[in-house]
Amino acid sequence: MEYVLTANSLYKDYGKFRALSGLSMNVPKGSIYGFVGKNGAGKTTLIRIICGLQNPSVGDYTLYGADSRDPKIVKSRRRMGAVVETPSIYLDMSARDNLMQQYRVLGLPSFEGIDEILKLVGLESTGKKKAKNFSLGMRQRLGIAIALCGSPDFLVLDEPVNGLDPQGIVEIRELILRLHREKKITVLISSHILDELSKLATHYGFIDGGKMIKEISAEELEAACRKCMRIEVTSAPALARVLDAMNVEYKILSDTEADVYAKLNITALTNALAAEGCELVSVAERDESLESYYISLVGGK
Repeated sequence: MEYVLTANSLYKDYGKFRALSGLSMNVPKGSIYGFVGKNGAGKTTLIRIICGLQNPSVGDYTLYGADSRDPKIVKSRRRMGAVVETPSIYLDMSARDNLMQQYRVLGLPSFEGIDEILKLVGLESTGKKKAKNFSLGMRQRLGIAIALCGSPDFLVLDEPVNGLDPQGIVEIRELILRLHREKKITVLISSHILDELSKLATHYGFIDGGKMIKEISAEELEAACRKCMRIEVTSAPALARVLDAMNVEYKILSDTEADVYAKLNITALTNALAAEGCELVSVAERDESLESYYISLVGGK
């Protein structure tokens, strides 16, 4: 498998605080890589390092095969666009003027392609409207438009839907999918909003405490997120005794609920519970969510 980015045992210290602790990762070419972790896990630190905004304390990484300690890494970074933390936009300029300014910064010979980028991000009709009058979602899309100047084939987005309303989240999601599908752009997207990330990602990297806990493809994750039966009864201890006798895996959720990771004969279960003086209230099939999978990995609640 070809990788756009590989990180090898990266450490980053800020004084006595260790933000990254031996982090390694592999972002496949052509993927939408979901970088998953709670706030403070080290996601932004890693992104700042690969964008060249900071240096690691220890370790190295490669970008399109160029080693981070090799001067050639500068050429590889030209293939990358990024929105780190908040979009870098000129609030007193229009969307078009913002893109023209970025073209000048990059030293591009003409403004060819600006109209296409504005249309791609849905800002072609904003005219002379200044960015300070844009909605938060429009500013986020403008930030992505600026990152697309220079035609990168690797896009890095740090919490792109953070703070957006539902409509803004849908717009950013559709934009990322369109860039991936139509422009064949590899995307690294960090987020702690796992439900939204599950609608995008083809691969995942789970980070906690500055360490990579697990990397997994969407297909592997789907197989790992097991189906279960959510069972509600009048007495969870009685249900536990019955399930122990059946030798099946389960997890008690409350005094009246449990998840059972097996197919059960409902008639047999009902009869066994009745013998324990317990009544079956309801049964529903459920899939383990990305959120619960992540929590099980990091051992949190």
